[in-house]
Amino acid sequence: MAPVLLLWLAVCLSGTWAVDRGNFKTCDQSAFCKRQRALKPGQSPYRALLETLELTNTRLTLQLINDNNKVRLLLELYRLQGNMTRVKINELKPLKPRYEVPDVLIQEPPTDMSLLSQDENGVVLSLGAESQRVIVSARPFRLDIMEGREVLMSVNSRGLLAFEHLRMRKDTFSYKVTSTVASVWDNIKWVFSRLFHCSPVLYQAVNEEEEKVEDGMWEETFKSHSDSKPNGPSAVSLDFSLPGVEHVYGIPEHADTLKLKTTDGGDPYRLYNLDVFQYELYNPMALYGAVPVMLAHNAQRTTGIFWLNAAETWVDISSNTAGKTVFGKMLDYVQGSSETPQTDVRWISESGIIDVFVMLGPKPQDVFSQYASLTGTQAFPPLSALAYHQCRWNYNDQEDVQAVDAGFDQHDIPYDFIWLDIEHTDGKRYFTWDPHKFATPRDMLQGIMDKKRKMVAIVDPHIKVDSNYKIHNEIRSRGYYIKNKDGGDYEGWCWPGNAGYPDFTNPEMRAWWASMFAYDQYEGSMENLYTWNDMNEPSVFNGPEVTMHKDAVHGAWEHRDLHNLYGFYVQMATAEGLVQRSGGVERPFVLTRAFFAGSQRYGAVWTGDNAAEWDHLKISIPMCLSLGLVGVSFCGADVGGFFKTPSSELLVRWYQTGAYQPFFRAHAHLDTPRREPWLFGPENTALIREAVRQRYALLPYWYQLFYHAYRTGHPVMRPLWVEYPQDTATFAMDDQFLIGRDLLVHPVTEEGARGITAYLPGKGEVWFDVHTFQKHNGAQNLYVPVTMSSIPVYQRGGSIIPRKIRVRRSSTCMEHDPYTLYVALSPQRTAEGELYIDDGHTFNFNKKEFIHRRLSFANNVLSSINLAPDAQFSTQSWIERILILGASKPSKVTLKTADGQESQLEFDFDASMSVLTLRKPGMNAGADWTVVLQ
Repeated sequence: MAPVLLLWLAVCLSGTWAVDRGNFKTCDQSAFCKRQRALKPGQSPYRALLETLELTNTRLTLQLINDNNKVRLLLELYRLQGNMTRVKINELKPLKPRYEVPDVLIQEPPTDMSLLSQDENGVVLSLGAESQRVIVSARPFRLDIMEGREVLMSVNSRGLLAFEHLRMRKDTFSYKVTSTVASVWDNIKWVFSRLFHCSPVLYQAVNEEEEKVEDGMWEETFKSHSDSKPNGPSAVSLDFSLPGVEHVYGIPEHADTLKLKTTDGGDPYRLYNLDVFQYELYNPMALYGAVPVMLAHNAQRTTGIFWLNAAETWVDISSNTAGKTVFGKMLDYVQGSSETPQTDVRWISESGIIDVFVMLGPKPQDVFSQYASLTGTQAFPPLSALAYHQCRWNYNDQEDVQAVDAGFDQHDIPYDFIWLDIEHTDGKRYFTWDPHKFATPRDMLQGIMDKKRKMVAIVDPHIKVDSNYKIHNEIRSRGYYIKNKDGGDYEGWCWPGNAGYPDFTNPEMRAWWASMFAYDQYEGSMENLYTWNDMNEPSVFNGPEVTMHKDAVHGAWEHRDLHNLYGFYVQMATAEGLVQRSGGVERPFVLTRAFFAGSQRYGAVWTGDNAAEWDHLKISIPMCLSLGLVGVSFCGADVGGFFKTPSSELLVRWYQTGAYQPFFRAHAHLDTPRREPWLFGPENTALIREAVRQRYALLPYWYQLFYHAYRTGHPVMRPLWVEYPQDTATFAMDDQFLIGRDLLVHPVTEEGARGITAYLPGKGEVWFDVHTFQKHNGAQNLYVPVTMSSIPVYQRGGSIIPRKIRVRRSSTCMEHDPYTLYVALSPQRTAEGELYIDDGHTFNFNKKEFIHRRLSFANNVLSSINLAPDAQFSTQSWIERILILGASKPSKVTLKTADGQESQLEFDFDASMSVLTLRKPGMNAGADWTVVLQ
């Protein structure tokens, strides 16, 4: 390995285990952010030229002019189906095209828009829904979105719209020629004006005033790296004001609280995909992924802002009540001040255009559906991908894999996937196997398949520069590598040493990459081998901020324009490869570290290189909740922490937490001691086994939630406020969460905890402890004593949840096992739930090959009703047991089947806990039936 890379690894893998903040820019070190942030709120220089207004039935266009430099912009305004408004702003006549993000939107559904009124001050447009309208004010330019007399959102109300127009550099030959011609033309105009007594204004060209040239506009240096900026300054910025809002969420990925903080006095939140070595917590630094979507919520309404820009972006958040002193707040209270809170948000991007989707809700679920209609929904994963994954950097060889696999069986712990990191390859050449350690990969994969298990192998997007490596030779000969500013192939350092970086923005490159996953191309691969895309920010060890130079070139565009899209495209191409290899039959599973809006369509993400620390366990909850709010439901954190060594207590608590998060994978760094679940003594092995088994029992519920996420875009793991939008106590809560609507989880995340306080929402509701069946009233803070075996989980009264309690060594082994239904009665003695079943791994559910049933309890009758009568699927699974929580003792229980037969069911009743258990009712899980309590 090259000396430079060895030195880098020595530093990175040393015992410091901490992020070097000096490797990453602050706003002051990012020239465009510093420049834009220097603009303070005030009178906007932009005004709307109402005489240029054009209106069709779906679009308004209007020119804006900057009175300081006379540069004109083009505003486009669209009303979209589903209560959304789109605002686009670009230069009217740019020097060259500006980048507009492709491939992220699945549709742009415009709908009718009409003019309500117009005068010299502006125009008013109808948005269709319930007296919603947008007011376009001309001087200064401003947009106000209204409903009735209420302002929902204002745009440019603080005058922070900024659009750095493309221009020629003044010290270049071409600029001097152009300016000389312009000077001659100005003289001719002056002569004409004197001869014919015409006003010079009639001949006035768009003359820019002399603009100040600041450091970093045409070239920028960070540490030893230079950015040539051939297009000069091109930043865009826009502010949004949210009256009545104190809570905003989203814009992942950041290691921070669920509720976003104000950024006054500190850096804005940064969105710029970076390989951050053991990130710090509770700050706005950029991490591996970027989804430029923010949700705003109060007790009356939820709205969203989707800023469609893939360049480096900073987001400032301020509150007009945040800066008040304690005395000021007390004075408001004493005087009965009714001042409306307001949150102001400003987006700043380095290049591209302004393209914003305003999602007007009004309910949280409406915003989820609106965003899903634009960027798609969470991919529906194979059921096995929702089970437990065992990973480490690295399992040493085939014998090691076999031993770990056997260890799970020996200790009766189920798992579905075992993972191989970079050391499984032949010298970090992806799509290959180490010829000594993994000499017969098909034999290894077959051994795992025989136990109905699967494997994931890493395939990173940096390609070793080696003339004996087929993948490299193919990419180079086809011209598919990203280019440097001088036109040669861009190269940088990563795990293999010197590496090239395929241009995944090129659809031909993506198609070729996908073809490499074919079984006859990816030697040693089989149908139970899936893929992990790491390092796809992209990570460049010797690059600026450990990533690619911004002046690298993708066809007609600079890397700066599309940086945050790179990982999105890598995962897209990989997922397509896994689909194609099966002839379009099998669902893929691809894990990615870098992501963007729309990445949810291609697989799962994880929170990157965390550490074995209690605070990292805690932060996994808000990090995944934030991702779920912006469409990415399939999220998890490395169980146990990637860096450092967890105590046995921390490891157990992390398994207990991870078992109730969507993506459940243990992972560890190369330099950490082995930590398979049975290496911490019999007592801890038993605790971990129980946590994993709880996950497997709940797989039917997880699976149907992911089916709904795929159909609707609603998150699987949810903050409490999503289901209790008027309960202000939930708005900043991020130490507990909901799985779907019906399970509330408050993991134990404090070292040495003897108890936790769980908030059970819902006045007039009840919640049942899933372990003891103890009933608790809603709308209370419940103190819960805990031991090391405790995982506080509660089922909502009024719900029915299916489980499979015969846990086997993998989820596939449980395919035909029976179900147990947990019916938790509401105070009104009703309950509802669902049961969804398909083959668990193909796309045949899109051909109506599934079972989807509604389970309902009312008037002492439990029934199963077909929700998809046109679907066809059969299952061997049956209903083995029914537990009714909060029940009364019946005198008899009768089962009625679809063929009209009736039979009496055996039952037990626990009077102390009011739990009725119906044993072996025996009906097929896909059949119509009713159970009557008398």
